[in-house]
Amino acid sequence: MTAVTRQQVLGLYRKIFRIAKKWQSASGQTEETIQEKEYIKNEAKTLFRKNKNVTDPKLIKQCIEECEARIEIGLHYNIPYPRPVHLPPMGLAHKQGRTLRHQEKLRKISKPIYLKSHDEIS
Repeated sequence: MTAVTRQQVLGLYRKIFRIAKKWQSASGQTEETIQEKEYIKNEAKTLFRKNKNVTDPKLIKQCIEECEARIEIGLHYNIPYPRPVHLPPMGLAHKQGRTLRHQEKLRKISKPIYLKSHDEIS
């Protein structure tokens, strides 16, 4: 990892904890705010620890983009949780054959960047 990339990653880590420190839930309830703050901190710790040994520059760039996307979405919608994608599991394909395999491949490719790591740790 280059020094610039390392500084960028550490900057994102610090930014997440600053956001968590100032976070207010959409409902304004103290209990919900505390839960959301803890979720933000735990999610950041889990994902950063999981990816600490990543050395491939392309994968590091993808992780940074995912982190930035999740920060922006969370701040915009005022929810710390990743926004789910609502597609029926097999709504577009027949139950067998090449079409099914093709649809599964398209679903995997079309998954939003902010959900790439969420399914791996959940």
